[in-house]
Amino acid sequence: MAVEERGFEPGTDVLIRKVDSHLAVVRAGLHGPELELAERLAGCLRELVASTAQASAADRGQVRAAVHFFVLRRESRGRLLAVRSLAAAQRVVNRVVLHLGRPDLLV
Repeated sequence: MAVEERGFEPGTDVLIRKVDSHLAVVRAGLHGPELELAERLAGCLRELVASTAQASAADRGQVRAAVHFFVLRRESRGRLLAVRSLAAAQRVVNRVVLHLGRPDLLV
């Protein structure tokens, strides 16, 4: 059985898929600045996941926590992410970005 060579570690694919599928759900209900913020957060998280694939377990854990915060945070009625939740996710993601020394990814 041949093993396909990929650019990511096994856990990174899962995290990126979580971000992408959550963004697909969010796209159905958000518009304007809220949608733009969700897309920017998703892009930042994808970049963090990819860039920390070979980093320390602590750094990868911080990125994983930020992804889960973005994906699982539900403060609205229904299945869509509330604007308030996006602002909270933005704060969490920006803290991780600064901790990892990547101010270029601030959202």
